[in-house]
Amino acid sequence: MPTVTPIIPEQIIVHLGTPASPASNVTVTFSDYIKNVASSEIYPTWNENAVRANILAQVSYALNRVYTEYYRSRGYSFDITNSTAYDQAFVNGRNIFEDISQLVDELFNDYIRRQGFVEPLFASFCNGTTVTCEGLSQWGSEELAQQGYTPFEILQTYYGDNIELVYDTPIQNITASYPGTPLREGDIGPNVTVIQTSLNRISQNYPAIPKIYPVDGVFGATTLAAVQKFQEIFGLAVDGVVGKGTWYQLVQLYVGVRRLAELNSEGQTFTGISWAYPDAIVEGNSGQKVSHLQFMLAVLAEFTPEIPPLTVNGTFDAATKNAVVAFQRRSGLPETGEVGATTWDAIYDAYAGISSTVLSRGELFPYQTSPAPAATVRDLQTQLNTVADATPGMVHPPVNGQYGVITRRAVMQFQKFCHLQSNGQINAATKKMLAGDVGELRFARTPRFAQYPGQNLRYGMNDFDQEVW
Repeated sequence: MPTVTPIIPEQIIVHLGTPASPASNVTVTFSDYIKNVASSEIYPTWNENAVRANILAQVSYALNRVYTEYYRSRGYSFDITNSTAYDQAFVNGRNIFEDISQLVDELFNDYIRRQGFVEPLFASFCNGTTVTCEGLSQWGSEELAQQGYTPFEILQTYYGDNIELVYDTPIQNITASYPGTPLREGDIGPNVTVIQTSLNRISQNYPAIPKIYPVDGVFGATTLAAVQKFQEIFGLAVDGVVGKGTWYQLVQLYVGVRRLAELNSEGQTFTGISWAYPDAIVEGNSGQKVSHLQFMLAVLAEFTPEIPPLTVNGTFDAATKNAVVAFQRRSGLPETGEVGATTWDAIYDAYAGISSTVLSRGELFPYQTSPAPAATVRDLQTQLNTVADATPGMVHPPVNGQYGVITRRAVMQFQKFCHLQSNGQINAATKKMLAGDVGELRFARTPRFAQYPGQNLRYGMNDFDQEVW
């Protein structure tokens, strides 16, 4: 796999009002934007460690908005607003504090992310006095700095231990991901591949959308059918053409198909996974697709006595082959013990029917690991942090093995989110729901649309020719 290289935008477009207001937009360099925000949000007389921590949070917050195309995918022509009800403060034309300016020059191309992810952290924050939130407390960060906390320790206090800093990120002009011209049947190239990959991922939650196989960058009849069904489901003009409206609807669904209205640092894995049909899976194979297969068969086995139970271990062993043969026999398919496209579709259709009508959460994929309730407080805290990464407003408890105030608060928030009794007690229902959510989230992480890389992409190029994030 090529190395994924993140970038800092040269400029950012700021809307001077709430998103829907008729206010004007201003374009400023990214570093000048952060200098303005920092000068508007915090005091230059604060301890330098607190100022540094706040600047890093502000950089990450803004980059997250740019990276996820949060506003552009909703039809707006800007990257971020200056409304503190939605984003962070920006006062057009204000004076910049010299001390803050110098620190921003040092820090504006550093940002926070979760370990193992590319996406900048959605580093929410508030002043911590008149307004409180689940992210960084600005006045609280000053108190921690006075106690000797380093900038990184301050950030860990509010965002959890599983964060890291990315340093000296390259600066490059970024434009919207939309290619600029509509894509239609007969087109070829990387942008078609983006469409195909995204539709395959979305189809796991909207099975009426036909899967595209192979993902080959060719806008053929299968891709046309998938685009038209997508447009029909989401109330778009059903013309089979991926114009700007359809493209950005794909962006929204691709990053938000799993209960993630704002993504909130669910993140992008470095390698990602493919949601197209797998090649034929046979005995001796191992990996993610085998785990997908085993999970679906394990669910079916709970409802179909003819299918023997099996363990989800990622290895196509004899037990898995027996389960496949049993399913094929019951479904009138050739009893080969191999899982090609026909058997995969049949298994998935049977699983989706059970999932949509019986399982409590109703998710039609992606694969969720078998429930593994937390054995220790540390395990519990790790699971809570996984859910918090994908849940706007949920607190990240420290992974310290102690059931303290923050951990109890996270448990209560999770219970409320899942419509359980919000009492902070770790009962069987809470453990089961938490384990299920963690399993779903671990397999929900998929790559997003890449930002425009700054040069033309031509048919035949691959990720080794051009590395984008």
